Order: sequence, then C-alpha cells, then structure tokens
Amino acid sequence: MRAYDVVVVGSGFGGSVAALRLAEKGYRVAVLEAGRRFADDELPETSWQLRRFLWAPALGCYGIQRMSLLRNVLVLSGAGVGGGSLVYANTLYRPPRGYYEDRQWRHITDWEAELAPWYDQGERMLGVTTYERVTRADEAMYRVAQRMGVGETYHPTPVGVYFGQSGVDPYFGGAGPLRDACRHCGACMTGCRYNAKNTLVKNYLYLAERLGVEVYPLTTVTAIEPGYRIRTPKGDFTAPEVVLGAGALGTQRLLHAMKAKGLLPKVSDRLGALTRTNSEAILGARSMRGDADFTDGVAITSSFHPDPDTHVEPVRYGPGSGAMGLLQTVLVDGDRWRPARWWKVFLRNPIRNTRALSVRRWSEGTVIALVMQTLDNSLTVHYGRSWYGRRRLTTTQGHGAPNPRWIPAGNRAVRLLAEEIGGVPGGSWTDVFNIPVTAHILGGAVIGDSVDSGVVDGYHRVFGHPGLHVVDGAAVSANLGVNPALTITAQAERAMSLWPNKGEPDPRPPLGAAYQRIAPVTPKNAAVPRTAPASLRTAAGQ
Repeated sequence: MRAYDVVVVGSGFGGSVAALRLAEKGYRVAVLEAGRRFADDELPETSWQLRRFLWAPALGCYGIQRMSLLRNVLVLSGAGVGGGSLVYANTLYRPPRGYYEDRQWRHITDWEAELAPWYDQGERMLGVTTYERVTRADEAMYRVAQRMGVGETYHPTPVGVYFGQSGVDPYFGGAGPLRDACRHCGACMTGCRYNAKNTLVKNYLYLAERLGVEVYPLTTVTAIEPGYRIRTPKGDFTAPEVVLGAGALGTQRLLHAMKAKGLLPKVSDRLGALTRTNSEAILGARSMRGDADFTDGVAITSSFHPDPDTHVEPVRYGPGSGAMGLLQTVLVDGDRWRPARWWKVFLRNPIRNTRALSVRRWSEGTVIALVMQTLDNSLTVHYGRSWYGRRRLTTTQGHGAPNPRWIPAGNRAVRLLAEEIGGVPGGSWTDVFNIPVTAHILGGAVIGDSVDSGVVDGYHRVFGHPGLHVVDGAAVSANLGVNPALTITAQAERAMSLWPNKGEPDPRPPLGAAYQRIAPVTPKNAAVPRTAPASLRTAAGQ
C-alpha cells in the first residue's frame, strides 16, 4: 500500500491543475490515470489505428478517444495521461456572462469576478493564442454566417497550440520542455505527433512531475473507501485528501458506485442532477468535389453565432482519419418519426447519399460542424442495472427544457455549408434515434450552497465527506456554449489556490458552513511565476 498526502484521480484539465498546484504547496501527490501514457510518436497517425485511437480495453484498444453510450446521449471524451487534452480540438474560450448568472450558483458569490484571474492564469499556462490563418473551411463558414445575416459574429478561435520558433517555450523558459512549431496538419484530435499542441503533458503535468508528483498510468480506481483508501487492480493507495478529476462521467460513476455500496453514504442526493451536454449537436457537410481538401489548419479555426444562444465551429481531422465518418449519415430534421424521415431523405437521391456515406477520403472532404448552446436544460444521471444485470450509468430528462434532440439553427447552417462546398449535409447515426452526440459532457456533481442543492461547496469540497473534492467537468454548473477546457482549468486553479500550504492553517470555513470569499494562499514553491512578463506573453503569441 502506497501512502500520499493527496491522491488525484484522473489527469485531465482538473486533475493536472490539482497535481501541480498542490505539489507547489508542499503536498506529496499521486495521480491515478486509467489510460496509458503516450510519447508524441506513439500517438496514432490516423484514426484508423484503432488500438491507439479508441479506448476499448475489452477489445485491446488503449487509445485516446472514449465513447460512452447512455440512454439519452452518446458521449465523446478523452483517455490517457493528459486526459481530454490529448484528443480535444485545442479551443479555449471563456464562457458568456450567462454562465456565471445561472440560478444554480449565482447567489453564492460573484463568480465572474472570482474566476477572472484564474482564467488569465489558465490562458497563460495553456498558451492561448488566436489562430491567424484562414482556411478553406473558414472561408466557407464565413459565407454561411453572411447568408444567415450574422457575418459580424464570425471570428477566429483562441487555441492552445504552439506557433513559435522551435525550442524552449518562452513562457516556461528553462522550466519547460522543448517545443516545435505547429504544422497545421489538422490532426489535433488524433493526438499531435509533432510536439506543437499544448497538451497537459507539456505544461501542468510536466511541471508537476518535476516537483515530485508521481503519475500511475493504466491504473483504474475501483473503489474509494472512508479514510481514504483508494483501491485499484495494481494495489491500494491511501491519503487523507482525494481529488476527483476523472471527467464528468468518470467522477459520477465513482461517486454513484461508492454511494450505492455504502462507502460514501453522505454524498448528496443531487448527485447526477444537472448533467449537461452543452446542448450540443455534431453535424457536418461532405463535399462531392474531387479536389476537396479541408484538412489544412488546426482542429478548429473559427466560429460564429447564428443566434445569441447558439455557437457553430468548423472542425477537421487530419488526412486519412476517416474512422469517425462511420458515425455520419444524412441530415434529418425534427424529433418525431426520424427513422421514417431518414428513409425519405435518403431515397430522394440514393446514389449521391450513398457516396456521401463512404469513409473514403472522408476527412479530406468533410467539414464537421460542432453546434453548442447556452440554454438551461439538463439530464439526470442514475446508477442502475442494464438489461443484462450489470450496474451502469443511465439517464432521464432533467431540469429545465428538454435536452435538444436537434438544433434547427445548426441544421440550417449545415445545409448552407453543404451548398457552399458542393456537398451533402449530414448528421450522426444516433440522431436518427433521437440520441444526440456531445464531446462536452458536464455537471452531475455541481456547486451548491448546501447538500440539498449541490454535491460540492463553493471550494469544490464534497458535502458530507471532508477531504473529498471534485475539480473536473462534473463541477461545471451550467451549459457553457463553448469548449469547457478553459473553464475547468480556471475553476480548478481557483479551488487549489484556496488550499493551505502543507502544515499551515486552512483559511476555508468548515465544510457545510456559509460561503466566504477568501484570499488565495501563495504556494511555497511555485513552478513558474504567477504572472509572466509582458515580453514573454508577447513572444508566446499572447
């Protein structure tokens, strides 16, 4: 049995931040990650290298892309040391004001003011810069925005990619790893093999390990027992403090299972409530032109807003990565009689539509459209038995308006996009059965003012269980309408800043007490300066 001051479960945006910041404060930290560790050249060359791309251990696949089918949604998420940063599309947006004003948590504190410096910190650490090139997909998307009467909302994306000279990243200086400039190959979501994507293994985790944090890959947590004793197939760990950063589904799965077994009985009955899909749809358009090639650029290079609640981004995979094309089919409107509607659409032009379903040169000919909304809707995740008797997560309709099964503005945008690129509009096969796809599952262990309203308090501590914390997407309390990576990072930065240095008094009020705004605690051993000099921020493209 291995003993630590803190055990962090998961190495994504929340877990990696926690590992570094707590190591800076003098804690001995272990990070337990279910996925494997990848060197850059071990990442898949294309999505067809399934053993390195897909996460399906039962099939011998230990890749970076998870797919989890629940009753009401198909969830795409990351796996591996670095979590979702290995497979995400690099976009690092701040959320709109509505996020801070959501009724779930707006009364607790001024979240916009409290989180602002930690968004700044997250942007510096993740190397956020605005993408400057204009790709063929951007040109088409801009024309779509103009045709929808919202051309003024079109803008390039803030991304976490290194575009500077090969060498040491100027923000981290001698403390950081050597970097190489982006090749604009479009392969970000199969894992950057060229040392340009600012994954967590290039910043937070890299610095954490230099401070002594121990990372255990291929180590799945099977139980968390009071005390805390963390059980894994590779042996047990003990720590007085446990930080859950296993992703919204991974954290919920652990908490649900431990509550059902009576190991964490005081976890709020609100567990699973307010699980968000970012009101998302993943659509696309497939060009029928022989010379079409939309793979140039990083994964996402621009976006626009067809209406105040909706955000559309063009997305790409690199050359030869057509495996995800197996999810695409013809576009169907509405949420009733959709299988019948599918046949009606398909049979209007069966030859063309059959060509559009081919995965040959799919990534070259396709512009994926990621559609996100800020609307207040949710699912509730439960822990029940499947038809074959195994305990698993399932979902029902949650608070707010029904979770969208289709987004009219997104469908219109994709039809116009298909016209612009000479192609066929597409949706996902699961859409035909009213199961939307999301790459940004959120919530389920949200912030509340008491155990009756949330799972964690304003400091990310689990109600009823001192020493247990949640810092990943499960603690995101409302739909963002943008990629959540920067928000998860900022929330984790803020939460960790309020921990005491090891051996010092805890400035936070007791668990269950009323929320108080407190000052951050300066760490004993900062890995990098808290504010980079302006010259370095400029050199880093910020």
